[in-house]
Amino acid sequence: MPSFDIASKVDTQTLDNAINTVRKEIAGRYDFKGSPVEIDLDKKEFLIKLSVDSEMKMKQLIDVIISRSMKQGIDAGAFNFEKDAYPSGKVIKKEIPVKSGLAQDDAKKIVKIIKESKAKVQAAIMDDIVRVTGKKIDDLQEVIALLKSSDLNIPLQFVNMKS
Repeated sequence: MPSFDIASKVDTQTLDNAINTVRKEIAGRYDFKGSPVEIDLDKKEFLIKLSVDSEMKMKQLIDVIISRSMKQGIDAGAFNFEKDAYPSGKVIKKEIPVKSGLAQDDAKKIVKIIKESKAKVQAAIMDDIVRVTGKKIDDLQEVIALLKSSDLNIPLQFVNMKS
């Protein structure tokens, strides 16, 4: 039976490349000259740690991170900007978690959308992916189109297609 997996992962090397590009761009920008700017990537915890000296520069830094990441192929929805920046001495710090893997709630939403569509497929949650199986590849492609058009606010990849 044909099947595919629905995942939401960010490649570590691609993320590292995007952060290195951001560092190079910030180092060359005139408005950041002489300012203490720190950009650290914790690869184990998928966490970006930022430190700048003003709120305005924090917003500019976040904009650069989003634009450079999107050029590297990372969806902007992979970053969780919900935590507020906090002052620490003379600098402002912010931690940005990077979503890697489907959360259980998101996986349940995906399965619910698939079941409500009355498509002739079965969806099963397996750790941090959702496996979809069906009798026809056309049914699977309908599910992919359905999920791409739905507003889930999470970046999805459709991988491991088997026929």
